[in-house]
Amino acid sequence: MSVSAPSTIADSLARLALRFPSATAVFQRHHLDYCCQGGRSLALAATSADLDPEAILEAIVVADRRRGAGQRNWEEAALGDVIDHLLNSYHEPHRQELTDLQAMATKVERVHGEKATCPHGLAHLLSVIETDMLEHMAKEEDILFPLIRSGQGASCLGPVRVMEAEHHDHGDNLQRLSELTNTFQPPVGACTTWRALYLRLEQFRNDLMDHIHLENHVLFPRALNS
Repeated sequence: MSVSAPSTIADSLARLALRFPSATAVFQRHHLDYCCQGGRSLALAATSADLDPEAILEAIVVADRRRGAGQRNWEEAALGDVIDHLLNSYHEPHRQELTDLQAMATKVERVHGEKATCPHGLAHLLSVIETDMLEHMAKEEDILFPLIRSGQGASCLGPVRVMEAEHHDHGDNLQRLSELTNTFQPPVGACTTWRALYLRLEQFRNDLMDHIHLENHVLFPRALNS
């Protein structure tokens, strides 16, 4: 019986996220991009952010031990099941959440626009994110996903590369979102709507990173090799 080699800081963020489901929460806590920049080793990503890669690896292993009986292994699930999960857990929720987040951001900017801490431009950025994501998800739903479901994934290198490039654009937008909101930390005295907005924005960021990770590092490689 083969035994998996132990994980090390030389492993990529994507590899660790696939091996340890709890790794994504650790990466999110330390602001390490495991989706668009998932090919970087933990050693490189952590040291670039002035973090101790060995300490982060230990946190991942400890968190995974505590996690208990686990979430589904999408590397072994049927490709159709992976697509269904993407649609139900990410595509549809993203659509509704972006509508709500824009309404909340518009309210915060309208009511608190005179304050130096007001996130001016947040509603506009969310509008840009929504436009980009709606177009992106429509291309996946109308073109790429049906091809993969029909067993033609190996012929989809061109569409996959386009989707991966757009994922990088989404990652850039998430970085701007983080900068505009002080890493989702509301200022002292922020109203309930403002605080709730930042909580939901952080969750949206985390969900989108999980979404991109699952496509970039599970669905697309498996489809291309099918």
